[in-house]
Amino acid sequence: MTLADLSVDLVWAAATALTVGLVAFAFDLARLAGRSPARATAVPAAVTSAESTEATTGSSPTPYGPDSTERAGSEGAPVSRKAAGIGISTTWLGTILLLAAIVTRGVAAGRAPWANMYEFALVGTFFALAVFLGVSLRRDVRYLGAFVTGLSVLFLVLAQNSFYVVATGVQPALQSYWLVIHVGVAVAATGIFTVAFATSAVQLLRDSRDGGSAFLGRRAWRWLDSTPRPAVLEALSFRINAVAFVLWTFTLIGGAIWAEDAWGRYWGWDPKEVWSFVVWIVYAAYLHARTTRGWSGRRAAYFVLVGYACVLFNFTGVNILFDGLHSYSGLPGQE
Repeated sequence: MTLADLSVDLVWAAATALTVGLVAFAFDLARLAGRSPARATAVPAAVTSAESTEATTGSSPTPYGPDSTERAGSEGAPVSRKAAGIGISTTWLGTILLLAAIVTRGVAAGRAPWANMYEFALVGTFFALAVFLGVSLRRDVRYLGAFVTGLSVLFLVLAQNSFYVVATGVQPALQSYWLVIHVGVAVAATGIFTVAFATSAVQLLRDSRDGGSAFLGRRAWRWLDSTPRPAVLEALSFRINAVAFVLWTFTLIGGAIWAEDAWGRYWGWDPKEVWSFVVWIVYAAYLHARTTRGWSGRRAAYFVLVGYACVLFNFTGVNILFDGLHSYSGLPGQE
């Protein structure tokens, strides 16, 4: 077995572990949905105070502990969160396996392992998982587990079945240290945007339930009562997006510098350049509108969803539908 073959097997192993995590997180949400309404809505005063502080100041003086949800509810025994614990553990396992797959892929190719769509999907997924797990060390974000692991499994399976290419060297234009810096930062930003997207999606669900949605008012959605209030979720999404935006800004700057070195111009209106700029504009508008124009709540969350849709199109649609200097997907007809 070659290192490239081992990398493929490790990706499938990671996808399997993350699928187990997805099932565990989903089971945990189902258990929360089965709680009585009184226990589902009761929240400790300390947690409520922390949420209010965070929503108004953007800071988190009292991180949510891993057992914050277990303490919720003043009637009867708390709901067991063992399934969520299993989900976190298997997510750690899947992330480590995915990291091993990325490393072996890079060694097999003899370069940084993010030079085509297949590798971009692997590394972007890794960063999304790493951000989720990193945040979970400071606060209870297990309610995001099913969303993050679900997206991760989807991306990995799609990469294996649709984007896979043989591990080889790269074109002369990509044989530069900027491949490590420019593309690496872009992949990291994409992974971080993914976690922010999941957070905004939960925010919209919780806000709709609080607003009296008949559909989300059903018992199956009662787990939403265990999530932070929409304002807190929005604050979390904003901070995550702010970090990703800084990285994406560096992506544009680094890309321009690399373009001047490789092609003799900083900007050429190539489809990838244009759509990378579109992504930057959307998230810049979101951050500006929220901080200076008072845009908040559902409008801010919808902005995040639009921005992430642009990120996905920049990653897939631009590479597949348009010909340009950045057509490095490695797929047939796109070399």
